[in-house]
Amino acid sequence: MKYVLFICTPVGGEELSPAEIAEDPRFTAYVDEVRSRDVVKGGARLRPAADATTVRVRGDEVLLSDGPFAETKEYVAGLDIIEVADLDEAVALASRHPAALAGGSVEVRPVWE
Repeated sequence: MKYVLFICTPVGGEELSPAEIAEDPRFTAYVDEVRSRDVVKGGARLRPAADATTVRVRGDEVLLSDGPFAETKEYVAGLDIIEVADLDEAVALASRHPAALAGGSVEVRPVWE
């Protein structure tokens, strides 16, 4: 079954660049584990929420706002698409993600197929 792991970072929390993540032993150990199991099917590191543009349509008017969709305590910093046997396995994997272990969270959401 496929799931998306939304990697969430606290607003004002540590913002690591892709290069810093590649050198961080917490992340390298996690990446080595998921690669060895061949469960990650895609994903991306996202720019900070402050770089977002939110699009809304009201009637014929397109409204743009700088920044994220909503004011929150966390924002989505990245995502992984995984393929595992079931929700239990997805949760077990998410619970070992460095973001979940460092004060952030990982939202696990099934993919419609």
